[in-house]
Amino acid sequence: MIEDDLSTKLRLSKEEMQQYGYKIIDHIVDHFETQHTKRPVALASRKEMDSLLAEEVPNHPLPPNEVLDFVMNHIIPNSNIVSHPKSFSFVPGPSNYISVMADTLATGFNIFSGGWASSPAAAELEIVTMNWLLEIFGFPTKKGGGIFTSGGSMANLTALVTARRIKCGSDFSKATIYLSDQAHSSNIKAIKVIGFKKEQIRIVPTDIEFKISLNKLKNIIARDRLEGLQPFCIIASAGTTNTGTVDPLEEIATICETENLWFHIDGAYGGAAILSNEGKKLLKGIQRADSLTVDPHKWFFQPYEMGCLLVKDHSWLSSTFTEKPEYLRDIEGNESEINFYDHGIQLTRRFRALKFYMSLKTFGLESFKKAITYNMELAEQTEAILRKSKFWEITSPATLAIINFRYNPIHQNLSEEMLDQINQNISKKLIASRDALLVTTILQGQVVLRMCLINPRTTLVDIKNTLEKCEAYGEEQLLELSN
Repeated sequence: MIEDDLSTKLRLSKEEMQQYGYKIIDHIVDHFETQHTKRPVALASRKEMDSLLAEEVPNHPLPPNEVLDFVMNHIIPNSNIVSHPKSFSFVPGPSNYISVMADTLATGFNIFSGGWASSPAAAELEIVTMNWLLEIFGFPTKKGGGIFTSGGSMANLTALVTARRIKCGSDFSKATIYLSDQAHSSNIKAIKVIGFKKEQIRIVPTDIEFKISLNKLKNIIARDRLEGLQPFCIIASAGTTNTGTVDPLEEIATICETENLWFHIDGAYGGAAILSNEGKKLLKGIQRADSLTVDPHKWFFQPYEMGCLLVKDHSWLSSTFTEKPEYLRDIEGNESEINFYDHGIQLTRRFRALKFYMSLKTFGLESFKKAITYNMELAEQTEAILRKSKFWEITSPATLAIINFRYNPIHQNLSEEMLDQINQNISKKLIASRDALLVTTILQGQVVLRMCLINPRTTLVDIKNTLEKCEAYGEEQLLELSN
């Protein structure tokens, strides 16, 4: 007979739950208050992690605080702090405390956000916040729609499944799709996942500013039509991961209209820049897309996971993804009561809209605008510092808060091979110090350092300190080369 105690019911007493919860909140608050004093980089090998964490399935209970203490002592410290002011690489995740607490509420109450019948308020809140985003990006609020996803990868996949159905129907054997050599890798993944072969994918070269070449794009489309193929979709970037570059959206929109192609914009990184005056200029034409990916867990300062897909016509999603299994027959509701499981791939969905709703209501859109504008200006100030230095060369100027540069001191006449090696080693040494996360990328065949500055808590002092360290590492290598 099973013993009738709380542990067999997977419960704690009220007092234990309160104590445990308060302790976790204290840890989170302490993280927000002190993360700038910690090192943002975690370094550990698989062997080290195995020796620390690998164990057999735990058959018997342990005290809750003992498990929590183990996590706080060994797991959390062995993870990068992506919200750290000196986390400059990839796309940082600045997050915010209100959204963290909103996620706690959504998870604590275990709200199912798939269908209207399960949670009318969750579905309505997704409609409300989606309408806010439609308005921000100039999409039609009455006819337009969208869905929150786990991230940009799933948003891009959802968009391309929709585009394929509408433009190609059931036969896409001759369809061709176009994107630049700077487009995010998630687009290639999505294209492959939905069944396109390598020979159906057109990677269009970019120009010296890393924008898709319009002339080459037009030529490739024309050639494909002459060969009896079916061009159906162009993917443009609104803020590439490498350089923050925005493709010529207005011109691509016109091409899509002329050629009757689906126009998808991947604005997962840079879309939020529309809230700044400079970003609005760079993103001109974004409202002409048929579909747009935006990642609130990037520059809208939300915790992971939260991506978003916006479309011009919400019926495109429902007509693509709706299925009618018998076990859902009693919860269909009327046409205005949206079941978001009919707008995307997931049936089971977490309540993602709550964190966006609560943080935007708490801080106000104006605060988001100021934070994004600050990031844009910070990148420009960083560029000005680099241009005045005898150590640095700008390889891609500040664009949507991303800047690329490399160590190339004047009067040294170093070979390209040496410069690549020095810059790679600067990154390695800085990461080994754990003082900042700054990794390399490759632009026009050169190894360069890349800074992504979307954290509103990053200061110019953080950047100057990091550059000084990088300069010291560079000088060390110059001395080694001269000896």
